[in-house]
Amino acid sequence: MARGEQQRGGGDRRDRRDRNKPEERGDSEIVEKLVHINRVAATVKGGRRFSFAALMVVGDQKGRVGFGHGKAREVPEAIRKATEEAKKTMIRVPLRESRTLHHDGQGRWGAGKIMMRAAPPGTGVIAGGPMRAILETLGVQDVVAKSVGSSNPYNMIRATFEALKVQASPRQVAAKRGKKVSDIIERRVDVSGDTPDVAEAAEAAEA
Repeated sequence: MARGEQQRGGGDRRDRRDRNKPEERGDSEIVEKLVHINRVAATVKGGRRFSFAALMVVGDQKGRVGFGHGKAREVPEAIRKATEEAKKTMIRVPLRESRTLHHDGQGRWGAGKIMMRAAPPGTGVIAGGPMRAILETLGVQDVVAKSVGSSNPYNMIRATFEALKVQASPRQVAAKRGKKVSDIIERRVDVSGDTPDVAEAAEAAEA
């Protein structure tokens, strides 16, 4: 009987290893962050049944990010479901010079309100809570963000994504208007006071 228990135990360990292998092998470039986990209780005939709800944010730190929500009886399974949903709903956000946003933005979802501003090099990610997780997995290195509404993580994440969805690069704006990038950006003054020409501004917009 002890041998049977050892065999069953060994089989469980093998199952756990096999279940984790595809995630480690296929998604090595994806960064995953657990934002929030909550215990949910459902009242049934025999009493209360507990389950866990997980909120995950994933991104490649190169301009793609997504979030997902999963619920299960165990924490690892809830995280797995949330991660899979987040990977399916990833969006692409244009970044200026691959480090910050192209322009300021605001987002709102329910009672959650957030504001984000592009920042010069060396500023870092000035944000907290779920917003910081989103911006770090997105690949933003310099940004200033502030939450002025509800602190509910679900509302904050959805409000942040609403702000990111309206981000547009000069190239996208020029293509939508049927113009050239040089017509959209005439002169861009950087933080040091220098004024790059139109070609340099266009290159920065394409980056």
